Amino acid sequence: MTETTPAIGSQHQVKVSVQIPPQHSDFASQRRAWIEAEKIGVDVIFNWDHFYPLSGDPAGLHFECWTSLASMAEVTERAQIGALVTCNSYRNPNLLADMARTVDHISDGRLVLGIGSGWAERDYENYGYEFGTAASRLRDLDRDLPIIRDRFEKLNPGPVNGHIPILIGGGGEKVTLRIVAEHADTWHVFGDPETASHKASVLNDWCARVGRDPNEIERSIGVNADNLGVTEDFVTRGFTHFTIGIGAPDFDMGPIRELVQWRDSRAKS
Repeated sequence: MTETTPAIGSQHQVKVSVQIPPQHSDFASQRRAWIEAEKIGVDVIFNWDHFYPLSGDPAGLHFECWTSLASMAEVTERAQIGALVTCNSYRNPNLLADMARTVDHISDGRLVLGIGSGWAERDYENYGYEFGTAASRLRDLDRDLPIIRDRFEKLNPGPVNGHIPILIGGGGEKVTLRIVAEHADTWHVFGDPETASHKASVLNDWCARVGRDPNEIERSIGVNADNLGVTEDFVTRGFTHFTIGIGAPDFDMGPIRELVQWRDSRAKS
């Protein structure tokens, strides 16, 4: 019988996460959703880093990311927490590192620093940030990640576990995936299995070029309630972290329960 070589990244434990955007609900409802998601058994609870809703009523209710994460850290006990993803442009990198370290301590070491270069022009314009170009925002991210990591080393106290895992979102093949190869513990992307697999192969090439073992990087994929059946296909391609978003006002936990049950059943097989 011919042995099949495991896909790069497949050595990581299969995980299920939920993104609960801080939009279109009051804060108490969001808090209840975080608590319920943790009870169901998700591995990570994410919010996002925007200043306005990304769907529905553009003038709808919305709350800030990092102050929300501090609250999430207090009301949860087991799941990791983080933003999917923090916009690098919105905060000085040294300040962001200090904020992340502080939330890491509030959560007793459960923070994941999800970060990306940013894209929501409305946020930039209304909050007085220079929007620049996609290329300039990526250059800023490339510049700032070493500053963030250096600040982690200087802070007293430092991160709870000595290290805050960094998740980088994006699939740009010329720059973003090189930054992922250099800095990320987890890489998050969207797309069908074929597209994601192609992006993963590009990431592997970048890892070879920068001298990084690609197996060190967890591969995370966004899934929707209507395509949960493709999860095993993604696993065969090396993706082991699955994130689904739920929104207000219903906060439908059904797809999350389905994903958690799938995760648990395959762990027993």
